[in-house]
Amino acid sequence: MSNVEPHPTEQRVCGGEVDRTGPEPDTELLEAREVPLGGPRAMLVHRVLPGKNRRMVGAWCFADVYGPTDVTVGAGMQVPPHPHIGLQTVSWLVQGAVHHLDGLGSDQMVRPGQLNLMTAGHGIAHSERTPSGAPGLLHGAQLWVALPADTREGAAHFEHHADLPEFTVPGARVTVIIGELDGHRSPASTHTPLVGAEIIVEAGQRVHLPVDPAFEHGLLPLDGPVRAHGHRVVPGSLLYLGTGREGVRVHADERTHLLLLGGEPFREDLVMWWNFVGRDHEEIVRARTQWEEQRDGRTGGTRFAPVTADGGEALPAPELPNARLRPRPRHRES
Repeated sequence: MSNVEPHPTEQRVCGGEVDRTGPEPDTELLEAREVPLGGPRAMLVHRVLPGKNRRMVGAWCFADVYGPTDVTVGAGMQVPPHPHIGLQTVSWLVQGAVHHLDGLGSDQMVRPGQLNLMTAGHGIAHSERTPSGAPGLLHGAQLWVALPADTREGAAHFEHHADLPEFTVPGARVTVIIGELDGHRSPASTHTPLVGAEIIVEAGQRVHLPVDPAFEHGLLPLDGPVRAHGHRVVPGSLLYLGTGREGVRVHADERTHLLLLGGEPFREDLVMWWNFVGRDHEEIVRARTQWEEQRDGRTGGTRFAPVTADGGEALPAPELPNARLRPRPRHRES
């Protein structure tokens, strides 16, 4: 998915009773902001990462939640060809279907319970659209994972996983989307110690799920709300949980889908602007210039091969801000 804001700002990144007391230490509730995906008449998404103070959870650096949206009365998701560098895109659906096309020639539908994972590396262009004849409701999340220094300039790659590991804990079913959780490992490619999982909590259940204490984690309800670690977390908001926890605890009054995102704290300072994750101002300027030169096959450049199967006009890059873009850490110190 693209960040299609016309004037994007610099994103500064880098068992037992539940919730009977106030918020636990080293927790933070991140509120989402509403963003139109594709313009004023487009589908609205709730963007929770990067936030003003907390910009990352592990290597997870971007999180949009969308829907449920009735695509029978609107265009649904219609994101034209656009570029990425320095990240992986993670597409996850609760309802509906999304059609992915990219400059590598990948042509893949993603449906609920399946993973589309695109590794941008040095550069790639792709589009994501609601296909004709899709189910009436679209509901899911689009996530980005920052690539570390030793792999971020690698070749672009796309993979689709329709058969992901699942297991149950009392009160919930868990699908491991990426990384490893409670001894269950996803086949998806990772570049840092990372976990992403969907937890479906049954109505009225209190769930305890063991996690890696070396990781920081985030709980992101897709519907709900849920109560966890002293907080009430509504759909689209994210509850940050610091390192050192042996498990996460969630209580849902109604059947709820939520995402568990986690990883070792990401130590590299990042520059995030538009659809690019880089390390300095000059890198972002180069990527923008090359996209403008190469989108829709305008020149013979190879960094951003055109998404010829899409047929739509590629998104032009926004103008850069007047100020230099500066690398930022994963969170703002208080």
